Amino acid sequence: MANNRERVRVEVTFEGGHAIAVLVETDAAEGLRRALEGDRDAVFELEADDGRYFIPLRNVVYVKRFARDTQIGFGGTT
Repeated sequence: MANNRERVRVEVTFEGGHAIAVLVETDAAEGLRRALEGDRDAVFELEADDGRYFIPLRNVVYVKRFARDTQIGFGGTT
């Protein structure tokens, strides 16, 4: 089971071409996926690191959930 404190980047694109890219907890990303499988007339409240988004599900064209970030460089050196 994923730790709900783990973050993932999610990009949501709406009708008309507008998009948002946000960093959210994995539980929030999974909640958005489940919401899109349900009532498309609903509004989903997405809590992100930079604020709260209210997403009208009927206007969502697609959602991209990015793989976990890979770290480049030398970690743990002092």
